[in-house]
Amino acid sequence: MRFGLIGAGRIGALHATTLASLPAVNGLVVCDIDRGQARAVADRVGAVAVDTLDEMLAAGIDAAVVTTSTSTHASLIQQIAAAGKPVFCEKPIAPDVAGTRAVLAAVQQAGVALQVGFQRRHDPGIAAIRAAVVEGRLGDLHLLRSCTHDPAPPPATYVATSGGIFRDCAVHDFDIVRWVTGREVVEVSATGTNRGAPYFAEASDVDTAAATLTLDDGTLAICTATRYNGAGYDVRLEAHGSAGALTAGLDARAPLPPAATGEPYTGFGERFHDAYAAELAAFCDLVTGTGTNSCTGEEALAALLVAEAAELSRRKGRPVLVEEVPR
Repeated sequence: MRFGLIGAGRIGALHATTLASLPAVNGLVVCDIDRGQARAVADRVGAVAVDTLDEMLAAGIDAAVVTTSTSTHASLIQQIAAAGKPVFCEKPIAPDVAGTRAVLAAVQQAGVALQVGFQRRHDPGIAAIRAAVVEGRLGDLHLLRSCTHDPAPPPATYVATSGGIFRDCAVHDFDIVRWVTGREVVEVSATGTNRGAPYFAEASDVDTAAATLTLDDGTLAICTATRYNGAGYDVRLEAHGSAGALTAGLDARAPLPPAATGEPYTGFGERFHDAYAAELAAFCDLVTGTGTNSCTGEEALAALLVAEAAELSRRKGRPVLVEEVPR
């Protein structure tokens, strides 16, 4: 198969390496608004570089991977779907609920597959917790704790267009809570604070946040996120039940001194390197008809609705039902 990769930045370059290594992929076409970057990535992995999406589609690709900036996702997905090609896209599908629903409608009309990049579903530790929950090995599940703690904040230009810490960052935690438990989030109580750079407040965002989720069976989940975790990149999930508990992400590189014995993770590329590779392998299987969709657009929308509820709760200073979120 021949794949197209749109976006040759940090995550795009990582995906290019993975795609070039997959046995089922015998051709790769790379495109980026920065032509020099596209050619550099293409040369490194033995791919072909083109300048536009139209050129990529004309090259006879069988599927496309989108890793461009958030604001371009919706349009690119719709164009690729209209051409009849399956799409993998990094989250989010679109910056808001209405835009996401419009893309999902277009994808459904085109009759193509859309897989969304929530890579934590492919992390072995998190997947093991899900299996334990599904098989009942933890007994009755009572509490989950999930965290996404970045070692240093992104630049002001990124924050201004990111959609905020819940939509941009903690949405991964919200997705994993739903995926691991198989339950829906019905209520969110969230708060946030700014003790770092002023550009977070200037963007009506916060640099540190916490959200308590109530699931439809009464299980609670506590999700925290910060842009200022100086010890290193920290993503963990805990699941506590009546018969036991499990933790994912508490390894030698988890930045929790003095327990850590290795160099802390510096970012998501290191922490989830294998998960990123696994999700693209899963997409390849989906395209060839030998696998299922590991994260549909509808599931990505469900996580976004929780993020919207969290942001609404933070702004209003009260618990918010997910059903209150404008649809």
